[in-house]
Amino acid sequence: MFESLRRARLQREGLSCGKVRRKHQDDDLVDELRTHPAATLLVYAFFFGGLGLLMKAAAAAVPGTVQPQLTSYLAAAAIGAAMLIHLAVALRQEVEDNAELALVLGTLLVQFTASVAMLDFAYSKGWTSALPVLAMPHALGPMILSVALGRKIGLFAAIYASLLGAIVFIPVNLITYLACSALIGFLVVLFTNRVRRRNKLFMAGIYTGLVAAAFSLILHHAGGTLDTQNLGRALGVPLTMGILTGLVVGGTLPMIESLFGVTTEMSWLEQADLNHPLMKRLSIEAPGTYHHSLIVASIAEAAAEAIGANAVMTRVCAYFHDIGKLTKPEYFIENMDPALNPHEDLTARMSALILIAHVKDGVDLAIKHKLNCHIIDVIEQHHGTTLAWYFYKRALDQKAEMIRLVEQGKSKEDDIPQVTEDVFRYPGPKPQFKESAIISLADAIESASRSLEKPTPSRVETLVDEIVQSRMADGQLDECDLTIAELARVKASFVKTLLSMMHSRVKYQKATEAAQTSIIGPRDPAAPANTETRPTSAPESSYLLSGETPPSERKKRTPRKTPPASAA
Repeated sequence: MFESLRRARLQREGLSCGKVRRKHQDDDLVDELRTHPAATLLVYAFFFGGLGLLMKAAAAAVPGTVQPQLTSYLAAAAIGAAMLIHLAVALRQEVEDNAELALVLGTLLVQFTASVAMLDFAYSKGWTSALPVLAMPHALGPMILSVALGRKIGLFAAIYASLLGAIVFIPVNLITYLACSALIGFLVVLFTNRVRRRNKLFMAGIYTGLVAAAFSLILHHAGGTLDTQNLGRALGVPLTMGILTGLVVGGTLPMIESLFGVTTEMSWLEQADLNHPLMKRLSIEAPGTYHHSLIVASIAEAAAEAIGANAVMTRVCAYFHDIGKLTKPEYFIENMDPALNPHEDLTARMSALILIAHVKDGVDLAIKHKLNCHIIDVIEQHHGTTLAWYFYKRALDQKAEMIRLVEQGKSKEDDIPQVTEDVFRYPGPKPQFKESAIISLADAIESASRSLEKPTPSRVETLVDEIVQSRMADGQLDECDLTIAELARVKASFVKTLLSMMHSRVKYQKATEAAQTSIIGPRDPAAPANTETRPTSAPESSYLLSGETPPSERKKRTPRKTPPASAA
């Protein structure tokens, strides 16, 4: 509040424009809750409380079942504790904050709730044998978590949905439940590998339903309960449940992504549309930056693919990493008019400030257009805390020149500028994750590769190695989780992609030479070496190829003059 009042006073005095550049998640309460231990304990308490209520509801759904005893609750608590230890030890990187933890545990509770509802429905309809178990949505939790957080979390959900479910659904056959839950849960994780289209979720539901229907047929046949009356139910119920699960997950994923702040590959592909208003502006107002962003996206995506990072996310973030240049596009070399360099009229410090400001301007535009938070992170981090070396060196040269003038008595000591390295460094932060580090390196390498006159493999490899080594020496990769082995694969991918983009082409024969060869024929090797053939101009070649006589070969005819009337 006090900041807004101070800004209003400065605006009245003409010392402020009244505009505020947006900042990315500055002192946000949501960010605090994502990592606060109290919120973590609240999520755990909600999960175990819900689990206890579901145990009672499952017992009530089956007629004649006694309510669970203390030993059942202790068994559920023991398996739940093992699950949390598994999360903390093996899946710490996949489940980073309380939002993702709430998604994992909440999804398991939703699956158990839906299973209790189906169990109650099955017994109300008089279904017996293994059919009530097969009617449960065993694929729901593993499918959601496999698509949203990765297949490791999907397998985690399949394992603990089976173990905890065996305690929750004590009234049903324990062996049948474990077999169905494990089989269907693991199968759906197998079928949801790299889901990039929503129809693949529907197909995964169909495949899982078919397998579940076949397993149901085997179970009913082995139990001696298969007859013509319940054959349709034994096949149709598991198949229908698989299809419905695929449809429900495909429809609810956008809501889950928005609620828990996760982004699936399907959403990244939707955001890769180059018709986004910012990309359209970039192509019109800063075409050089637009082309640069497309090339950086291709280079970075291939490198991310090489190390198993999120390639689609890398491409989309690379598209938008330089949108801050839309504020002053003419000050960046790729958009600059060769005949007019605006930096010639500015001091080195002012030029550096304009260039560095494109990071904060990009964050402002990204927040205004509600871009994904990962894109905003990449915009902030793609320069890290690197030094704007060209203008820093120019400032040092100007300082040295001013010192020389002072020594000659042509200037005063007060005119000597103060040059500090901090002023010429980007604000950061340094890249915090693999995709951001890859885009940062690809951005620098693509810009530097334009200075190569003859891009041979050795020169390109040397360029890539020098830039990566300089970034490492400057500490720009210290805060991301790129390993040395992954960095080596990233460099190899950069070299391969750059060489494929900058390869030389075959020197094609000109149209005039082709026309000349087709009309005159190749020169006789026995002819004198000094024989010259008159070259044919490009317009004339079109006449030669069409069989007409070119204008230069036509005889110049002088029009006949009409005799004067007096000559008659």
